[in-house]
Amino acid sequence: MEERGNKTIICSVFFLDIVEYSKKSVSGQISLKERFNAFLSEAIRDVPIDDRIILDTGDGAAISFLGDVEDALRAALSMRDSLNSEEGLKDPPLLVRMGINLGPVRLVRDINGQPNIVGDGINVAQRVMGFAENGQILVSRSYYDAASRLSQAYAGMFQYVGSRTDKHVREHEVYIIGKPGEQTSEQRMASGEVSSGMAKEPAAMQSAWSGLMSKSGALYAKGLALFQQATPALKAVYLGVPVVFLLLVLLLVKLAHRPAAVQDSQLAAVKSAPTISTQMAAQATSVPATVAPAVKQQPAKTEAKKDTRKADTKSDAHKADAKKDAKAKGDAKAKGDTKKKQAMGVVMLTVKPWGEVYLDGKLVDVSPPLTRLEVAAGAHVIELKNANFPVYKRPINIKAGQKININYRFSN
Repeated sequence: MEERGNKTIICSVFFLDIVEYSKKSVSGQISLKERFNAFLSEAIRDVPIDDRIILDTGDGAAISFLGDVEDALRAALSMRDSLNSEEGLKDPPLLVRMGINLGPVRLVRDINGQPNIVGDGINVAQRVMGFAENGQILVSRSYYDAASRLSQAYAGMFQYVGSRTDKHVREHEVYIIGKPGEQTSEQRMASGEVSSGMAKEPAAMQSAWSGLMSKSGALYAKGLALFQQATPALKAVYLGVPVVFLLLVLLLVKLAHRPAAVQDSQLAAVKSAPTISTQMAAQATSVPATVAPAVKQQPAKTEAKKDTRKADTKSDAHKADAKKDAKAKGDAKAKGDTKKKQAMGVVMLTVKPWGEVYLDGKLVDVSPPLTRLEVAAGAHVIELKNANFPVYKRPINIKAGQKININYRFSN
């Protein structure tokens, strides 16, 4: 800490906030803060004291990690696991929102002579946390760029949310860390659940919508400032412009409806005019009686109708057979899928602080967030790897429908 004094450094900042803390009674606040402190202490216990600075904000905390960039991510995942473990078991419930940023901070001493930090790095972390919902972990673009390039498994943990605008009209691109059991669009695309086009389209639409909303908010703020600074005469002009625009729109709509009215009148005239069939019927009534025997074609028409009905009946029979065949194929496929699911087993993982999961020598994912791993029945080898600890290896022989629990904490 002394070596870094009076210097601006780049570090990751983890900001947490207890939701609706001020609305609780004094006893409720004490209960929430005690549980919050216990979970946070557990989340950062593996980080050296010299590599962290903890600021108590009353209804939350801000932690600056001066060493490994990954420390903030591990602490956030551990904190979320602890919150999920007590969900619904305590009253009042502990609801926390979290944000992570990578940015510049300056190390200073507070009024008590204790280490403190100030700067844009901690300010942005608080803004990003403010965009989160209960239980969510949001990270800034700068932290995502750093963490996602440490490992391909890390990159799959993040999903782009969009651009958000804070109260100072500053835009922030944020990413969310998926909850355990969830899959990002990249993971669903890799597993074949959705096509690449379907996976990219919602993200692209969400990004475009978020950008539009943020720009609209910025324009609104600038327009409001200009209106407040304007003279009374200019304010009257500003208010009159929307009225004139509305009148022009109404005029255009009225003009656009005129051709439609003309078309309706022409159509009504055509409907009221005698049709060709009506004219032919009138002419047929004036045909002399000597021509009548040549027009008798009713028996032939009746036979043609019978043949048509027979053909329709055969067609309906073919359609019914086709539907039966399709249903039989669907039932067979469903049975096959059921047998395939029955031939799988489940490995439930609880890894602390985190670890890369390998199945038979192949990387599957990072746990957390991975907690449930489906494997084919038979013999396998599960490996858990963390760059800072020895590798954990466990052979398993799982049966169809069996569930195996692996609970492991890395330690030297």
